[in-house]
Amino acid sequence: MRLCDDQVDRDFERFDNAALPGLAKLFIGKTGIVDHKWSSDKQVARIFQTEVVREDGAEFIKAWAYIRRGEANDEIIADIEAGIKKEVSVGCAMGRSVCSICGSDYGSCGHRKGESYDGQVCCAILQEPMDAYEFSFVAVPAQREAGVLKGLGCGKPKLKALADEFGAQAEYRALYQQAELGKRYQKELEDSIVRLGLSLELGVEAPVLRSIAKTAAAEDLIKLKSALEERLAESMPLTTQLGGCRGKEEKVESGFLI
Repeated sequence: MRLCDDQVDRDFERFDNAALPGLAKLFIGKTGIVDHKWSSDKQVARIFQTEVVREDGAEFIKAWAYIRRGEANDEIIADIEAGIKKEVSVGCAMGRSVCSICGSDYGSCGHRKGESYDGQVCCAILQEPMDAYEFSFVAVPAQREAGVLKGLGCGKPKLKALADEFGAQAEYRALYQQAELGKRYQKELEDSIVRLGLSLELGVEAPVLRSIAKTAAAEDLIKLKSALEERLAESMPLTTQLGGCRGKEEKVESGFLI
């Protein structure tokens, strides 16, 4: 996600190149909201990593953020992936604003933003970052290029790289082992579904059964396996091999009776 850059925006302001690294650090951990509405129910994302990137003659702050899936957030995620929610704007505090024409503190001279002086358009250069508040999804951002760079999840660091960077190798190994166990368990469930389906002669071939099992969630697989096992038990009840002895009187020598 491209948060902000050193280019002149629609308000005839731009961030100083020297200010971008410090501002980038301030944005780590900051929340993402909608339309700059500072309300807890408008929080949809959070930044976990930033860096300053130079590309096509411009420097900008690139940020990675995460969004929790589920409920209303699924609609936001779908809008991001479809490119509908793309533009972003930032809320921050800068300690100084300098006139691009004369270098004085903006407002202390006679130059005005957006006006041309000897062929040079005046803008305010924002310096000395003090705080970063949030980034927001908006319809029309002040900075023309600010926004989501790629679809959700594209270009973000790998989990192992993050674990190495933040010293969480032990946690990563534990997660990896749990994931491997989960894969093995799901494979066993899929095999059971195929075996039970063939035993019940459902008229469905093994590849079709496996395809159905692969697309189902683990919870659904467990329920399906249980249902198939019950049906198999009903269709193939257990029978004892000693049933023929019932009703027959045994002849026992009376001398051995007490």
